[in-house]
Amino acid sequence: MKKKLFKFLSNFFVFLTLNSYFNPLETLAFPIYAQQSYENPREPNGKIVCANCHLAQKPVELEIPKSILPNSVFETIVKIPVNKENKQILSNGAKGDLNIGAVLILPEEFKLAPKNRLTSKLQEDLKNSYITPYNTKFENILVVGPISSKKSDEIIFPILSPDPETNKNVFYLKYPIFVGGNRGRGQIYPNGEKTNNNIITALATGKISKINYLDKTNEIQILDKTGNIITQSIPKNVDIIVKENQSVNQDQSLTINPNVGGFGQIESEIVLQNPSRIYYYTLFCLIIVLTQSIFVLKKKQFEKVQLAEMDF
Repeated sequence: MKKKLFKFLSNFFVFLTLNSYFNPLETLAFPIYAQQSYENPREPNGKIVCANCHLAQKPVELEIPKSILPNSVFETIVKIPVNKENKQILSNGAKGDLNIGAVLILPEEFKLAPKNRLTSKLQEDLKNSYITPYNTKFENILVVGPISSKKSDEIIFPILSPDPETNKNVFYLKYPIFVGGNRGRGQIYPNGEKTNNNIITALATGKISKINYLDKTNEIQILDKTGNIITQSIPKNVDIIVKENQSVNQDQSLTINPNVGGFGQIESEIVLQNPSRIYYYTLFCLIIVLTQSIFVLKKKQFEKVQLAEMDF
């Protein structure tokens, strides 16, 4: 009986986990969409696929060390500047805070650092961040989000560097790192449909015959040239910029642009440094300092001998 109960509970929790992954809440707009729709988030032309849905261009910053040692943990910090006063249109039409998310594309064999390699401070900084590999094929590609922008506009990735001494697929070279960071909801779903986070345009040329301000949604009625009335629904929290009896053309904007988010990408480079080079360089510097010191001492000794001979 106990075994059956344990098996049932195990299957139930597995079902909940898979259900929350494949049927995310309305706020989980990214980067899950990218994971489900694209095998590789970086296209051959270099564009990160988040830009296909987040059409506005926004800045993103990347902080990484210039060089790192093999088999060491280092921090990669992605900064996504957000105006915390901005509110976005949610999928249910209400207004809410912006979320942030990021995709980090590392060189092959670089991966997310295991928990037992993290410092206590780093574990505390990552307490509210759930970083996962993009998929089982690309463990060097990491995704995180959504994270509330109210808490922070920085995302920290703890990365474990590979060791060329034990991994023959890695060399002591300079490697590129790519990152994409988004804030807010996108304007297009992966299936090509528009979200409600877009400017609403007129479906026909004509005159605004009536604007109805209702409880849950607003309506704009357009009297077209043929005498037909076309009714368009407008989300409650999107500001209307047209008035009754105003003439409009097809595709003319009826509302302001509700999108306050966007996407940006950037790239940088990191050097996987051979420790032997550092040791040899340090030894070389010590030899130079030592030889220069000996030279100076010898020069002073020679000057003293010359002065003594002159006095004699």
